Amino acid sequence: MVPADSLSVVFSTFTLISLAELGDKSQLVCMTLAARHRHWPVILGAASAFVVLNSLAVLFGAGIAAWVPEQVVAGVVAVLFALFGIHALRSTEDADGEVVEERPGHGIFFTTLTLIFIAEFGDKTQIAVAGLAGSMASVPVWIGATAALVLVSALGVLAGRTLLQRLPIVWLHRLGGGIFLLFALLAAWRALSLA
Repeated sequence: MVPADSLSVVFSTFTLISLAELGDKSQLVCMTLAARHRHWPVILGAASAFVVLNSLAVLFGAGIAAWVPEQVVAGVVAVLFALFGIHALRSTEDADGEVVEERPGHGIFFTTLTLIFIAEFGDKTQIAVAGLAGSMASVPVWIGATAALVLVSALGVLAGRTLLQRLPIVWLHRLGGGIFLLFALLAAWRALSLA
């Protein structure tokens, strides 16, 4: 049986990362590649990239948390999440406007994996996963973040622009920004309560 705290961490991580990633570069990569190629290699390539990226983020976040006092980690997480939230709330673009270039000579699985890895390495969602892993249980954070990123990528592949034309990305960014600010407040409260 899974403890209720772990389920709470999985759910909150899933919600935060899903909303932060909707309409982001990785979803654009998946939409573009799936428009010209079979769906499954794109989904599997994206999923593989996110497994690796989230593993690195969780290891980094948990490692930092082991060496840095919890109060400092919570304070840094609060500041980062507040910045991400403000950035998302101020977003007025419907897409990143980036051009997706395929890697010639590679299968679509490897192309997707490489493009997602490059696009997301050091991105706000990876930093958010590291921050969450530094202040919450690592395994539930990894599960929630990976499930969120794979789901958002699959939505990009399967639903494509149809879903995004009905629901403005600006509203999704604002919702994600509000959730980032909520997490920032929770992290700030934790940092202050440890003082």
